[in-house]
Amino acid sequence: MRDVLALPRAPRGLADRVAAALLAGDPRVTRLSDGRWALAGAAASPPLDACRFAVVDVEATGTSPRRGHRVLEIAVATIADGKARLAYETLVNPEQPIAPLVARLTGITDQLVRDAPRFDGIADVVLATLAGRVFVAHNVRFDWAFLGAELLRTRSLLLQGPRACTVRLARRLLPPLASRTLDALAHYFGFEIVGRHRAGPDALAAARIFAELLDIAKRRGAVTLADLGQMRNAECGVRN
Repeated sequence: MRDVLALPRAPRGLADRVAAALLAGDPRVTRLSDGRWALAGAAASPPLDACRFAVVDVEATGTSPRRGHRVLEIAVATIADGKARLAYETLVNPEQPIAPLVARLTGITDQLVRDAPRFDGIADVVLATLAGRVFVAHNVRFDWAFLGAELLRTRSLLLQGPRACTVRLARRLLPPLASRTLDALAHYFGFEIVGRHRAGPDALAAARIFAELLDIAKRRGAVTLADLGQMRNAECGVRN
């Protein structure tokens, strides 16, 4: 009704009847148990309330695994009852020198990671922590690319699964914000990040932000994981 017939404010009952009249006789579509319509045979997107989330932050020796840069710290936070907690955190020996710029930004030095485990030694723990969860990160492409490269290198495994990005979600849900950096979003939601540019504090901050954005999305009608990627700016209010 909203997207096809351009009737965004149609009452739900009317929308249901019109959808049924248009789609019920079409064998290419089917109605799901929750009343939503989907392509016949297509896997339904899981309900948000059934999803578990792993909010990941990676610190690395550079900006691109394609250039040979490596992970030097990783943290994973989870969300339960709207609360973020740190599930896993460790320094990683990147087996290469840490650039002075990265050392200044993160405070992580060659000496600090000298006795830390190499990624090969933590790969199984990382996989177990991520298993069965939606991979979430602030600018998810960065963290996904680095973990994917490390897992491919050490385990010959392709990192797969659903993803969510707090930057993209903030763009959809909070369009008037001038900045969607981690610091800007933390400030918007009323807290400060202590220990910025370290994996643990940043993962916890991203998890808190994601929990807030998830709550906004649900209030705006998001029911399934797929709905997060379909939220429209015009439909989403801005927190006062």
